[in-house]
Amino acid sequence: MKALVAVKRVVDYNVKVRVKADGSDVDIGNVKMSMNPFDEIAVEEAVRLKEAGKVTEIVAVSLGEKKCEETLRTALAMGADRAVHVETDTKLEPLAVAKLLKAVADKEQPQILLLGKQAIDDDANQTAQMLAALMNAAQATFAAKVEVGDGEVTVTREIDGGEETLALKLPAVISTDLRLNEPRFVKLPNIMAAKKKPLEKLAPADLNVDISPRISVLKVAEPKARQAGIKLANVGELVEKLKNEAKVI
Repeated sequence: MKALVAVKRVVDYNVKVRVKADGSDVDIGNVKMSMNPFDEIAVEEAVRLKEAGKVTEIVAVSLGEKKCEETLRTALAMGADRAVHVETDTKLEPLAVAKLLKAVADKEQPQILLLGKQAIDDDANQTAQMLAALMNAAQATFAAKVEVGDGEVTVTREIDGGEETLALKLPAVISTDLRLNEPRFVKLPNIMAAKKKPLEKLAPADLNVDISPRISVLKVAEPKARQAGIKLANVGELVEKLKNEAKVI
């Protein structure tokens, strides 16, 4: 059984992102980049499934500029067997990402496709769902537990107020949530070994996919500073302020 894992290069979660002076975008020049944390969880889950004998091969895929190779090498060091890099300098939107991943999936024919539930740069939470729709495949989002059986996968997913368990026929698209696992620490020997693992280079044109932007960004702005709170003496004061100042009742 083959697993395809998508990984994205994003600004490290410890970095405070700043908006460019002209408000056109965020400034990512000279900032630390790393693998999207939810994608790390997806790679870890694929590796665990392989260690359990459920998966025989793990293929990591990344889409974007040349520096995405670093993210793929991290995935290889974690335990992926080989990598595919669809290289482009075009800023990719979720639909374009889903189309490219479908094209790679058509080529690789994986039974399980693992993606982080969202990327921490755009927080779109759309790619996994779009990919499943394009593939006409079963999907389970926000996975907290994954169990692979004979021709199917059982996924326990997080929902409002509890959990839900789904049984999916393979192939299936699964997006991973925080509680699924804790990614392992990558050791130096594995990092060195990852440099020798195969990494295939492709271009969107090789996959016959149109990645033209369909969204225009009008303006990017910092969120307004939160105002200091106040203490009220009683419920009556609270109701008065909600009614006359906040005007929410």
